[in-house]
Amino acid sequence: MNYDLWKIFLDAVELGSLSKVAMLHNTNQPQISRQMNELEAQCGGRLFNRTGRGVELTDLGQHLLPKIRSWLNVTDQLNNEILHSTDTPIGTVRIASLPSTAHPLLSTLYKVLQQKYPLIKLSVREGQGVHLEKWLEDGSVDLAILYRFNPTPKHGDVYLTEADTYLVGCEGDALTQANEVDFKAINQLPLVTFCRPSNWRNFLDHMAYENGVELNIVFEADSISLQTHLVSESGIYTMLGPQALKKASQYTSIQAAKIMSPELKRYISLSISKHGYLTPACKAVMEEIKNLAHLL
Repeated sequence: MNYDLWKIFLDAVELGSLSKVAMLHNTNQPQISRQMNELEAQCGGRLFNRTGRGVELTDLGQHLLPKIRSWLNVTDQLNNEILHSTDTPIGTVRIASLPSTAHPLLSTLYKVLQQKYPLIKLSVREGQGVHLEKWLEDGSVDLAILYRFNPTPKHGDVYLTEADTYLVGCEGDALTQANEVDFKAINQLPLVTFCRPSNWRNFLDHMAYENGVELNIVFEADSISLQTHLVSESGIYTMLGPQALKKASQYTSIQAAKIMSPELKRYISLSISKHGYLTPACKAVMEEIKNLAHLL
């Protein structure tokens, strides 16, 4: 396995262009093309389809991508551990997070790591649930902080805390004036919620079916900012967790009632990628995130 060739492969995946990879490596495109041809010859098949817009992964390339990402990450971590004392966690830990949980949790985590583990670096990506799941699955990240909906943790997940779900309406809305609202009150209400595919939508569909509630989704948007602006200005409703609700209430005129009978519980999970192994740096970051769970 040639580390440098596979690193160029990964750069080509990220940048989508061999000319951009050549600029990154301070060389020319024919040289990068020759190196990719060499790699494809070793693999016995094409890794990229060349298009007018750049390069796209073939089925073989898609199949190998998570394995190569994992191998490169482990190799980088191993090099760090060889070069430095194994008693001191070192290296980059890649974390994916829901936007609503990134601050103050991860910003505080950075400050803690600066004091305790200054050789650990963080690389944080934000996205909605399906994006986080995909990044975990293909090895793009080491850890993810995301919502689960099963009360029992699985696959090595660590639940940091649980959260309620709130029906959110515009300021002065009669239905959300009270502290609590029954789930059945959502029946046929005009709703804005996340686009499919979405684990939240799957959970919501299941709960609606179980409780005889007809969902009336009139708008789909992955942006919580867009959702809450629509709620405050258009008289429709959304459903959010407390972290997202707290942030949204700072810039929109909304109010919310906790959904009851049944409660729609979400569990904020610290989840681990199936690829690679837990480096000392990852283990240290996991422990510090668990220590900071009260911020959620």
